[in-house]
Amino acid sequence: MAADLGFEHIFQAPADSQAPTLLLLHGTGGTEHDLIPLGESLAPGAGLISPRGKVLERDMPRFFRRLAEGVFDLDDLRFRTHELAAFVAAAAELYGFDRKRVTAVGFSNGANVAASMLLLEPGVLAGAVLFRAMVPIVPEPLPLLAGTPVFMANGRTDSLIPAAEAERLASLLRQAGADLTLEWQPGGHPLTRQDLTQAQRWWRAR
Repeated sequence: MAADLGFEHIFQAPADSQAPTLLLLHGTGGTEHDLIPLGESLAPGAGLISPRGKVLERDMPRFFRRLAEGVFDLDDLRFRTHELAAFVAAAAELYGFDRKRVTAVGFSNGANVAASMLLLEPGVLAGAVLFRAMVPIVPEPLPLLAGTPVFMANGRTDSLIPAAEAERLASLLRQAGADLTLEWQPGGHPLTRQDLTQAQRWWRAR
């Protein structure tokens, strides 16, 4: 735990100067602690920067406001996306990690704000791992994400994110030029061991 930088957060330094850094983004009701074990398992030796979302919904932290389930406050989403991008830049300067080697790892609300960063702040992220994401926003024009590696994992029976929404996000990112891998789980919204196993395989092969 270290300096505020506008977000309560945890930072764990990378094992060496060549290691990447993971930006860990929790789901609704989570905290900066939630995805630390996942990050350590996904990329041993990577740096970890894990902020807590500042928007509260019934006292549950989130990264941006929503008007209803699956209906996002797009003005707030834009503001929070740019705010999070500025946090990454400030954290890289303070802690000395390579800001060009930051990969977001997000779950649900965290995955959605990570997808928004890809679409609204191209160049901030070197890649992304998106668990249970849907389309956050459709910018005009689409950014240029040529070759940016993105892993998505969604559940076939997810009651919160219809399969068509996940497919729409995958299509949008591919249109922008991302090198996208989409994996489907037989279950619903919660993360599974299969999610981690597939993400680890993708991480090693990217």
